[in-house]
Amino acid sequence: MIIFGTRGYLYQLAILTLVCGWCGNPAAHTLRKRVTKFTLFFVPLFPFSTKFATQCTFCGGEQQIPKEQAEQLLAQHAASQQGNPYGQPHGQAGYAPNGQGQNPYQS
Repeated sequence: MIIFGTRGYLYQLAILTLVCGWCGNPAAHTLRKRVTKFTLFFVPLFPFSTKFATQCTFCGGEQQIPKEQAEQLLAQHAASQQGNPYGQPHGQAGYAPNGQGQNPYQS
């Protein structure tokens, strides 16, 4: 008797700030990679399906994206993290000591 099947793995690659295609809000999106592997006797042997998706943290909308676009988003995320110890993208308003900078939520 041979026991075989599949098993899915979900990897969170990055958290990006994008404009949602579902709700239209600029919100955090998780970039995820879903890998389905063939198993034999409950041992994962090889992947046979890999899919990438982004999910909005505001509305929960999920959008499948091609591998090339996922790699491009991941490269942009890695470039924005280079030399930035606090994880905030360059050029984005936020906390600045001594009252410097701008508050985008202040009217």
